[in-house]
Amino acid sequence: MATKQQDIRTLSAKYSKLETLINRVNYTTLEAEHRRQQKNKAVGVDEVTKEAYGENLEENLNGLINRMKEFSYRPQPVRRTWIPKANGKTRPLGIPSYEDKLVQGVMANILTEVYEPRFLDCSYGFRPNRGAHDAIKKVNDLIMFKKVNYVLDCDIKGYFDNVNHEWLMKFLGNDIADKNFLRYVVRFLKAGVLVDKQYQETSVGTPQGGLISPVLANVYLHYVLDWWFECVVKRYLKGEAYLVRFADDFIIMFEREEEAKAVYEALKKRLAKFGLELAEDKTRILPFGRLSRTMDSFDFLGFLHVNSKTRNGNYTVGHFISRKKKKQFKANLKKWVRENRNLEFDIFIAKLNRKLIGTNNYYSISGALQEVRLLYRHTFLVVLKWLNRRSQRKSFTYEKFNAVWDARIKKPYVHVNIWNAGGVVYN
Repeated sequence: MATKQQDIRTLSAKYSKLETLINRVNYTTLEAEHRRQQKNKAVGVDEVTKEAYGENLEENLNGLINRMKEFSYRPQPVRRTWIPKANGKTRPLGIPSYEDKLVQGVMANILTEVYEPRFLDCSYGFRPNRGAHDAIKKVNDLIMFKKVNYVLDCDIKGYFDNVNHEWLMKFLGNDIADKNFLRYVVRFLKAGVLVDKQYQETSVGTPQGGLISPVLANVYLHYVLDWWFECVVKRYLKGEAYLVRFADDFIIMFEREEEAKAVYEALKKRLAKFGLELAEDKTRILPFGRLSRTMDSFDFLGFLHVNSKTRNGNYTVGHFISRKKKKQFKANLKKWVRENRNLEFDIFIAKLNRKLIGTNNYYSISGALQEVRLLYRHTFLVVLKWLNRRSQRKSFTYEKFNAVWDARIKKPYVHVNIWNAGGVVYN
């Protein structure tokens, strides 16, 4: 299957439009997608689990393929549920039916292979062999080594809920000539949502919780933003300018302030044309770079990026965990400890260790290790406090728990080196 995927990528690099993609949604690719699905996941409106579907896998997949060939297969509405956020609010989560997960997964893989040769280097989100740390390193390198004096810090209002279907299909049609493949993309876009057993149409936005949503969202901003900036806007600029985008989170860096202001105004009009809008209370132009005399900062991908200096007094970009993410970490930690403190201790401490390793792996980049150590220290004190509330008698002295912590919790370390001269290095 890897060879066939590479075949799509090779063809995409060679031809302006690709045909006969839907035939790659077949028994082999669907079976592979079934194997990739995780067990014990929440079910969609069909209430079918991986285990139940797998009991008659061959029959189920053949039936699905036949329905797709006859165009009688129609995706079911996505079941919407709500999950709590750290600030006490909730956010919607969409859960597709099991067969829809399989078809979406295969189609998402196909779209990824079609668009990897076409996407530009400025985008990093939801792409193979690219991630948030690569985007952060790119921002760091551009500010440190290019003529960057101003940053346009952008925020799009409710991006995933406002993708215009007609424009999206035009963009896809620019690269894909397989009408049957595109026909199923439309069906997923129009499948609707089930909220408290009430059906709601989806006239805009990408499928909630869908495996196909990230790549569709990337295609949309590839044309609306990336291509427009790199191939149109930059031709009219006299100074240097650079775009770095991760999904719908992006910043644009400029040498000249007047050009930053001009692009800001043009960007508002460009997004409006395609049904999108900047959150103007969260979008701003700030002086940033080695010539800046301010200590201004901006948030990007969970980090606070600050004009700073080295111990020798030289300019550098400081990277810290954003205030919002630190607050979120502490709120989530408290909730998790309260809900899990009565677990058998070995299980509790093993789960806690895994959570902290995940925190370290994301946030412990070059220069941010001390910030991660402070989160670990906060975790130590919170856990000690709540474990000792399990009974009237204290379970641990400070010294006893400290010994357990040192023995069982992996210490934080710099996991991601963004100061490396080459690409990102994971230690």
